[in-house]
Amino acid sequence: MRRFKEGDRVIIYHISGCGVCMDCRQGYMISCTSPLRAAYGWQRDGGMAPYILADEKDLIPLPDSLTYTDGAQVACGFGTVYEGLEKIGISGNDAVLVVGLGPVGLATLMLAKSLGANQLIGVDVNPDRCQLALDKGLADAVFVSGPDTLQAVLDATGGQGVERAIDCSGHTTGRQLAIRATRKWGRIAFVGEGGTVEFNPSPDMLHDQKTIYGSWVTSIWKMEELVSKIVRWGIHPEDLVTHRFTLDQADAAYALMASGKCGKVAVVFDEEVK
Repeated sequence: MRRFKEGDRVIIYHISGCGVCMDCRQGYMISCTSPLRAAYGWQRDGGMAPYILADEKDLIPLPDSLTYTDGAQVACGFGTVYEGLEKIGISGNDAVLVVGLGPVGLATLMLAKSLGANQLIGVDVNPDRCQLALDKGLADAVFVSGPDTLQAVLDATGGQGVERAIDCSGHTTGRQLAIRATRKWGRIAFVGEGGTVEFNPSPDMLHDQKTIYGSWVTSIWKMEELVSKIVRWGIHPEDLVTHRFTLDQADAAYALMASGKCGKVAVVFDEEVK
């Protein structure tokens, strides 16, 4: 090994690429198209096991101030969000709308707040997740999705809409809201996977000069950059975990996650189950 040694605490970038294609050389193993590309816990074993065999090139240092549960969320969830937020840019000038308040949406609120957004608005179909965003102090306002949600977001922003919007729902209604609730010259990121979207390009996007970005996971170098910023900001992704299960309870963990009546669900080994 060249960088790491026995006993080092690490995060594993969850995709192992070929290492030599253009995408891999830029750190975007997620975009590697080689037949050698393999995801940990899918094409490579170990996603739900006490130990995992990983390539050194896929490792990121985990600082002592972060827990393993923090690190596990950086790999994929928080890294995915960070990439999307970097594409659209977040500053103290921005009101930010997050559509879909599952673990990725909650992570979006947490990071957007750390990046200095001056107003944070969340929307979800699940009242429990809306309340969780408030309870965690992540949003200034939340709305349960319905026919009046667009108007509610506009009212909350003085009738203008938000400067930045991120869809984490993967649903056409959520994506439409993200587009239409964004003001002129605003930017929108689609992060949620799956589903479809239908909108009218001229009134919904072109006439107001809006830009839509697609974002899929992130690069390993940007993930490592995020880790250092999480330490600097003094935040902990682990704070979004609402339930913990041991490995033999994994079926119950997946069932709870599918219900949506939770924040992030963790399957743990040596930590206390709460």
